[in-house]
Amino acid sequence: MNSLRAMASPPLEEHVFLVESFELIQQFAKQFQDKLCGVDMCMEREHGCQHSCISTPGSFYCECNPGYRLNGDGKTCSPIDACADGRHGCQHHCVSLRGSYHCRCRPGYYLSHNKRSCTMIDYCSFGNHSCQHECVSIPNGHYCRCRSGFTLQPDGKSCRATDLCNGVDHGCEFKCVSTEGSYHCVCPEGQRLQADGKTCSKCGAGHVDLVMVIDGSKSVRPQNFELVKQFVNRVVDLLEVSPQGTRVGLVQYSSRVRTEFPLNKYHSADEIKKAVMDVEYMEKGTMTGLALKHMVEHSFSEQEGARPLSHNIPRIGLVFTDGRSQDDISEWARRAKESGIVMFAVGVGKAVEEELRAIASEPVEQHFSYSADFTTMTHLVENFSLNICPEEGKGETEIRSPCECEALVQFQTNTVAILQSLTEKNILWGEAGLMTVRLEDLEKQIANKK
Repeated sequence: MNSLRAMASPPLEEHVFLVESFELIQQFAKQFQDKLCGVDMCMEREHGCQHSCISTPGSFYCECNPGYRLNGDGKTCSPIDACADGRHGCQHHCVSLRGSYHCRCRPGYYLSHNKRSCTMIDYCSFGNHSCQHECVSIPNGHYCRCRSGFTLQPDGKSCRATDLCNGVDHGCEFKCVSTEGSYHCVCPEGQRLQADGKTCSKCGAGHVDLVMVIDGSKSVRPQNFELVKQFVNRVVDLLEVSPQGTRVGLVQYSSRVRTEFPLNKYHSADEIKKAVMDVEYMEKGTMTGLALKHMVEHSFSEQEGARPLSHNIPRIGLVFTDGRSQDDISEWARRAKESGIVMFAVGVGKAVEEELRAIASEPVEQHFSYSADFTTMTHLVENFSLNICPEEGKGETEIRSPCECEALVQFQTNTVAILQSLTEKNILWGEAGLMTVRLEDLEKQIANKK
């Protein structure tokens, strides 16, 4: 017993076991196991585990913290790369954590609600970009962009019209000319720019009888008809209206024709413009031929204010339409021109070019205008202004009023047409040649005075 005590560790009562016979050895084994299992092997030995030591009966093993795996030496630990298997679903970057991962976006993007996909940051939405026209977001910033027809300025924010005439409300009566960083208004040859820098001198010395025939058919639509009335009033602004000067009449047509006011109704531009704005839209069909007939037979009659042909006052008819006529126009278009009326044809939208050319006087290109849309008709007014007020003569000889020159040229044109007509009908025989010679002399005299 003393020998056993000498070998055992203290406390001796827990480490010395004595049995009376081998038959009781099983009881000793159970007592020894109970004592042995109660020992924490991780505490009794230098286990060398990097993270955790787990004690087992008579032994131990090492265990790693979550997010790590045990290395081959059974003691040290290495972090688990959760991104390595490629199943993370991150759109941009996967960042490994201890036993897990999270997704991260590239600069200029933010992580969406699903924590995987990335959305570009809309820097323009912050409202502090100061772009004059458009702000365009890009990753990690933004830039300014100008609308078509404009150029971005050096400050990177403001825009300036490449063609200022198309980018500003220039108000030029005839034509706007763009220059570097600015613009200016110009007038047709023979007319002077007024002090306001926008309007041009008018045909104040000339006398014109002008009848405008406007389309009031259903296809025009009410809102566009208001634009037509504004167009008419801009034409009126080109002329100086008075009983002795220019007279203006207005006819509207659809399936029928209605004189809104004759040539002798109003004696000032303001009265005419007010009457134009009071005109009511007719709607229904498009009987352009009937309107031409009415204009020839009634509107330019002396009863409605047209001055006698012997006065050589130019008679000008302006027909405005937006579609194909539902009746024939050729006969009354021809009669209008044969009667000495200078015919202008203005078409918008679905107007038929062939019909417009049939209405227009020669040269057709100077008496025919077209616009694809009611909102872009301003250039038609400019075309009309240029052709009813042709350029004045130049040089040191007498300078005539553009409207007076128009009257002389128109009288000459009408006379030639009548002579040719009579010659073709064999009404003029030997005298035709003599009259032609005289007419040529007259033409030379007019040319020499220009």
